[in-house]
Amino acid sequence: MSDSPLVTILDDEPAIRAMLTQALEEAGFRTMSFSRATEFEAALKTTTPDVCLVDLSLPDRDGLTLVHRLALEQGATVIIISGRAQVQDRVTGLELGADDYIIKPFDPAEVVARIRARLRKPTPAQLSGETARFNGWTAHFDRYLLIDDTDRETPFSHAEGEVLRLFLERPKRLISRAMMQEMLGGAAGESFDRAMDVRISRLRTKLREDPKNPRLIKTIYGAGYIFLGDVSWR
Repeated sequence: MSDSPLVTILDDEPAIRAMLTQALEEAGFRTMSFSRATEFEAALKTTTPDVCLVDLSLPDRDGLTLVHRLALEQGATVIIISGRAQVQDRVTGLELGADDYIIKPFDPAEVVARIRARLRKPTPAQLSGETARFNGWTAHFDRYLLIDDTDRETPFSHAEGEVLRLFLERPKRLISRAMMQEMLGGAAGESFDRAMDVRISRLRTKLREDPKNPRLIKTIYGAGYIFLGDVSWR
């Protein structure tokens, strides 16, 4: 169906592309597959995917650099699929804006399930036109921008926007790890916890928070987080 979500697959292994294409199309998704980053980036000029599956080991481009640009500019959900299984690789990918990280080898059914989980909730781009003001900041979820009271602009990624919106919609309320997992999707466990730690750390940096004594995003050890700002929406 033409209105089915479009998933792009960027991987230089033909067998991986074929396996994912078959599994995703059988699940009702549209797909486009690419073996090189240059082909993929050319397609993005005329195509807007809902989800981008990106391998890190590409023959013509550093996959992590591509993930970072996609997260900041494209607005699609970005899921890394990689044979790099080290914790630091996963953390780096999430720091650069990926929404999820799947390690090879994998079950195609898991990829389908992860994609469906990400697409079940509205993204900041789908909530176009909404902005939130808080403590001298304005968050534009349609443009992925934070603007301070001097009009200085700071971009944020799709993944960071999900967490920021979760906080801004529930100011001065405890948000537990379990609630974050339920609202944002993803498999519970160490990888999810690390992903949230990374995104919250990056948001604090962009909001120029003192990491030792943040004013807005407070950690309640053993319980979760509280956003202490005064928020208004328009």
